Amino acid sequence: MTKQSSNTVWHHATVSRIRREQQNGHKSVIIWFTGLSGAGKSTLAHAVEERLYQLGCRTFVLDGDNVRHGLCGDLGFTDEDRQENIRRIAELAKLMLEAGTISLTAFISPFRAERNLARKLVPHGDFIEVYCSCDLSICEQRDVKGLYKKARRGEIKHFTGISSPYEVPENPELSIDTGSHSLDECVDQVLALLVERGIINNAE
Repeated sequence: MTKQSSNTVWHHATVSRIRREQQNGHKSVIIWFTGLSGAGKSTLAHAVEERLYQLGCRTFVLDGDNVRHGLCGDLGFTDEDRQENIRRIAELAKLMLEAGTISLTAFISPFRAERNLARKLVPHGDFIEVYCSCDLSICEQRDVKGLYKKARRGEIKHFTGISSPYEVPENPELSIDTGSHSLDECVDQVLALLVERGIINNAE
């Protein structure tokens, strides 16, 4: 983890989060999708964003691959680099929370400690952990990039689920069996939770 400068002070903007939320017509929140590679995190996150967009919500998806093209392009896949990757994403999502946006993150984020760190960065209720639960066998069947095969041959080191552990969330706000439910059913579950939490007014 990087060290924080002792010469910085948080600047409180004139246009506050509350004012942005009022203008947007919905509350801001971080929806953190976690699960194995192939569990459907990115697919679900983008599908949820599409539904929210149709409802007029301000949204943005932080996708694992996309972030590694820029913000985290200097990081590898060791445990330490994975931890730093999640720390940077969590800090970015925190800023987007202040911007009044519903941010959706799609990362394996295999370690509970790092997911808990992301949760603790923001006020209670502003972090929704969605566990995309899917059997490893189904994840491997969905692997169009052939990453699991390469990992099993030892060609990819530190691959979650094969040569690196995945720590299942203990108390996620929502656990979805993405291996047996349709994409629309999964989206419905996420939006129902957002309505229940008062993030959005309705899902229709």
